[in-house]
Amino acid sequence: MIKRPLNNYISVDCVIFGYNGQELQVLLVDRTLTNETTGESEFTDLTLTGNHIYEDETIEEAAYRVLFDLTGLKNVFLDQFKTFAHPDRLKKENDRKWLLHDGRDPDKRIVSIGYFSLLATQNITLEWKGRNVKWVPVSEVGELAFDHNQILEEALIALRNKIKHEPIGFELLPEKFSLTQLQNIYEVILSTELDKRNFRKKIARMKYLIPTDEKQTGVSHKPARLYVFSREVYEKTKKELFDFTV
Repeated sequence: MIKRPLNNYISVDCVIFGYNGQELQVLLVDRTLTNETTGESEFTDLTLTGNHIYEDETIEEAAYRVLFDLTGLKNVFLDQFKTFAHPDRLKKENDRKWLLHDGRDPDKRIVSIGYFSLLATQNITLEWKGRNVKWVPVSEVGELAFDHNQILEEALIALRNKIKHEPIGFELLPEKFSLTQLQNIYEVILSTELDKRNFRKKIARMKYLIPTDEKQTGVSHKPARLYVFSREVYEKTKKELFDFTV
């Protein structure tokens, strides 16, 4: 089997957002450099998910490959938001050590194309691919490898802008959800408290939000009606106003 050649200077970084019912999360990967002589760990930190592209694939195909390798899912929401190409983006000491250990020149510029994805975490079983992956609340993310803190911040900006004008928040919810769950998604992502009455007025204009005959189960409060998002209806009506500007 012929080994597919990687491009050492073009990569994709995927900011994979999830929602656990209370807070926005991001998927992070452990990075550990082990001294091959002593067997001791030189450092351990965290990165976003990503990889270099194969020479025979498109940038988008590479991003979907990274997602599929971790989740086993296809046809998930994925949005390209920015390219990162600053000449000093990989100059931190640990990053240089990592690149040298990997047989790459840390003085060569590596361009990364940033994507963000939204996943309903309750539907995801993460795949272990030789490095540990875990969900971390966005509010608790510390210093990441490379320029990944900047990539995460830019992804949040892109997410907040896009969710005001496109109904992408449904990607973070179970198939059937309450209006309170939907409001919580917007409040968590936009970092603000929304007026319930005004929110419901905006919701009422969404023809693609379809009420079901089902209600919540196993809750301590009065069970709320459950809704589903109709992609088909949205595609037919998306020219109509959608605005969650607050």
